[in-house]
Amino acid sequence: MFSPEGPTLRELAVQALSSVEHGYDLLAPKFDHTPFRTPDAVLEAVAKALDPLGPFEDGLDLCCGTGAGLEVLTGLCRGSVTGVDFSAGMLEVARRRSAGAARGQRARTAGPDIAWVRADARALPFTAAFDLVVSFGAFGHFLPRELPGLFAQVHAALRPGGRFAFPVLAPPRPSGLAFWMLLGFDAVMRVRNAVWRPPFVMYYRSFRLGDVMGELTRAGFAVELRALPEFGRRDDGSPRARLVVARRRTGVTRPQEG
Repeated sequence: MFSPEGPTLRELAVQALSSVEHGYDLLAPKFDHTPFRTPDAVLEAVAKALDPLGPFEDGLDLCCGTGAGLEVLTGLCRGSVTGVDFSAGMLEVARRRSAGAARGQRARTAGPDIAWVRADARALPFTAAFDLVVSFGAFGHFLPRELPGLFAQVHAALRPGGRFAFPVLAPPRPSGLAFWMLLGFDAVMRVRNAVWRPPFVMYYRSFRLGDVMGELTRAGFAVELRALPEFGRRDDGSPRARLVVARRRTGVTRPQEG
């Protein structure tokens, strides 16, 4: 699963016994050498699916980690792209990567301005600042009860008509090994969080597409699903991967939480 440059078993154990923020600070220097980084194939498929909806002016990568998703935004946005994450370690790696890419970019053509912001996704410091928000692989860090607040933050950060997009994979079948691996991982995490503090929130099976679409609608979005054909279809004909595209409705006021 890990390349020789990736974290050792001991390093992973230390991370798993830390808080989410500190755990990612520790993992950051080796994160891109783990299977946790979003694969390039996913990034490319999302960029291809979003391209006909653009061009966009300003974009935000929510929970950006080491900045892999910024590669999607820089190809879609003309004005600026921003990465936001609450791990200072991950942002530092992202800044270094971005600086190296920017030197090569300047040699070819000017790209959008890039900024990095340390903030909690549940308390974003933006209001009507973006036309596109993307996120990759971060939603397992949010409990189901936190989704209404998270989506409200994204709604507020978008301009009217702006889009919030993220890929989702079809859940594995109970007959497959992947189903039981994810089930086992979530069970271990629940036991860990029951007996150890601080908690490390990461659950693969808590982000259910039907519930997510309902919460997005209640937050003031019009939601559609787009198949990502690069990943094929399952035996029943359903896509193996989809892109959720949630558009902030124009002229609709989001209900207040209370």
